[in-house]
Amino acid sequence: MHDSHLILASGSPRRAQILAAAGIGFTVLVPSIDDADAPADGSDPGRYVMSLAWFKARQVLVEAIARFGSGGPRWVLAADTMCVREGEVIGKPADCESAERMIRSFESRSHDVVTGVCLVDRSSGARSIFADSARVSLGTLSPEALARHLGTGAWRGKAGGYNYSDCVAAGWPLGCDGDPETVMGLPSRLVLPLLAKERGA
Repeated sequence: MHDSHLILASGSPRRAQILAAAGIGFTVLVPSIDDADAPADGSDPGRYVMSLAWFKARQVLVEAIARFGSGGPRWVLAADTMCVREGEVIGKPADCESAERMIRSFESRSHDVVTGVCLVDRSSGARSIFADSARVSLGTLSPEALARHLGTGAWRGKAGGYNYSDCVAAGWPLGCDGDPETVMGLPSRLVLPLLAKERGA
């Protein structure tokens, strides 16, 4: 789906689905920044994910000039998500074994998921940056359910090694105190009013 207003600076299918479900058209430009290599900061996770969202947006702003010149979509929307378990930052798993360790470490306890969002106006350079968090609880997961998840490769590219909505649909004993879309990487309840305000500016 294309639109004359918005670039989604993310390769996340879930973020794209959230925007599409809300009726927002967009063009995708994926930043080449590897946030898995960024030094994690568990002391201020909100600031950390906001910084990474800004870095992604800034990189795509440069790419947008090369692709569109002074024209093209006016806004760039970027986001970054991470899990925090008892003060420890849990990023994206490097392999199947690390995904298994991450998910098992979440069992029978709660962890926080924090998403940072950055919206930049290409015409003025103005930017809006915020973070939102939710608390996720996971009960005891059967070995069969985890093996199915690991076997499909669904852990790849996911903070904490899982996608909330997919795992809920698969019957995982998951609960969320907060916005599930924050866990999925893009809280539309906060993004859509911001887009509406900017479009009306």
